[in-house]
Amino acid sequence: MKQKDVRVKNVVFSNSRPLAYIAGPCVIESPRAYAAEAAQLKKLFAGLKTPFVLKASFDKANRTSHKSFRGLGMETALDFLKDLKHRLDLPLLVDVHEPAQASRVAEAADILQVPAFMCRQTDLLFACADTGRVVNVKKGQFLSPWEAENIVRKLESRGAKGIMLTERGSSFGYGNLVVDMRSLEIMKDFGYPVIFDCTHSVQKPGGLGTATGGDRRFVLPLAKAAAALKIAGLFFEAHPNPDKALSDGPNSLKLSAVKPLVAALNRVDRLAGEIAGLNSK
Repeated sequence: MKQKDVRVKNVVFSNSRPLAYIAGPCVIESPRAYAAEAAQLKKLFAGLKTPFVLKASFDKANRTSHKSFRGLGMETALDFLKDLKHRLDLPLLVDVHEPAQASRVAEAADILQVPAFMCRQTDLLFACADTGRVVNVKKGQFLSPWEAENIVRKLESRGAKGIMLTERGSSFGYGNLVVDMRSLEIMKDFGYPVIFDCTHSVQKPGGLGTATGGDRRFVLPLAKAAAALKIAGLFFEAHPNPDKALSDGPNSLKLSAVKPLVAALNRVDRLAGEIAGLNSK
């Protein structure tokens, strides 16, 4: 199937073009800290001449425990994000959890992201599509890759043009995830950009009892494997001190590791592109 490109300002996501990235902290812990992290990421990606979309979450609605930190809340976060996006001149992706949030979030975000646990929620998908924004859907841990086509068709039925699908691992017994790299190839067949989430894919759901665990040493090996398949983009979460992060610390990258990671993945992507070119001749 002919592969569609999805453009978000100056960033193009395409399974046949160089990798683009989506990155940021798991959740906005405080406006000051998030702004500093966003500025640092912009500088890192600019130095690598690599396209980048900033990700933001104002509410982590699927935390393991009700006592866990969730975020700033939508109203507080959106005003802050609008200003930050303007100051940094960055495209922005924001999570949406309820249909009623979609139109409000679209005032600040260039991409609306549907979390994995909610990828089958038809009303949420419709509400995101109706905003006219690009919609990135995380494939649920409980879905096969071929079932993700139903997500695409739901969005298309509401006129969505900018659609992206993200692989983030599949449930493997209790408290573990595994990545089936065939998923990336299968989902590319639907014609839209495919993203690989290399940090959530190393989660250990509920692994810490009252919180999700993870093993970040596997982020680079999995990301390299995904990049070798010539996909549209990589998604990851990064934090200045992951061990102190208020959400998803065990599977988040340290900010200082971002530059060497992206540089390595760009090299893999270039080689994958050369191989793809040879195969097409």
